[in-house]
Amino acid sequence: MTIKRLLSILLLNALGLALFFSWYLPDNHGFWFNIDKTVFYWFNERLVSNKALLWGIAITNFRLFDGVSLLAMGTLYLFFWRRETPRGRRRMFAIGITMLLSAVVLNQLGHLIPVSHPSPTKYFPNVNHVTALTGIPTKDASADSFPGDHGMMLMIFACFMLRYFTRRAFLIAVAIVLVFASPRIMIGAHWLTDVVVGSLSLVLVGMSWWLMTPCNDYLVNALYRHLPGRYKPVN
Repeated sequence: MTIKRLLSILLLNALGLALFFSWYLPDNHGFWFNIDKTVFYWFNERLVSNKALLWGIAITNFRLFDGVSLLAMGTLYLFFWRRETPRGRRRMFAIGITMLLSAVVLNQLGHLIPVSHPSPTKYFPNVNHVTALTGIPTKDASADSFPGDHGMMLMIFACFMLRYFTRRAFLIAVAIVLVFASPRIMIGAHWLTDVVVGSLSLVLVGMSWWLMTPCNDYLVNALYRHLPGRYKPVN
């Protein structure tokens, strides 16, 4: 690993830690709480008066809608898959498995952070709940919403797109993050900071050490060599 790469990792770690502690250390989370509260009430107060917003938020937070985000990521991955040779596809399969394992491990590590709080729909009294207003069983509340699991998974996908594919793929993946992480915030199942502080800070720290060092490549190469199936490397 080069000095330049190490400095980049340390910079990303510094950004992630600064972001987290700017929220974690101040009493009542400092300026972040006002931002969280403003964002939550902006959407929550409009749920009764704006039916298009209400039903849009309800549909995008219905459990089955999570499959649409998987479809979006899968379509982007399929674009590169179709352009690969059989051996390249085997390597992409190894990258995909590594990505899933990385997401599971980082998610578990994230829940070791000594932070626990309910979603804004449980924190604030007398607020609107999308499930009650529409009858659709949506994810509109959470007993512990920090960090944002859904947002973190989407961000990890974006990181892998940047590491193994193209900048354009990364930008598309960032758009996927924004489109599919936002509904959880709009409905009140997550605070804004669950995603832009919790998820992002974890990804900045964890994925920098994992993807910018040889660690991830070791796992990808091991899976590429040892997974069952055709087109195993000779050596």
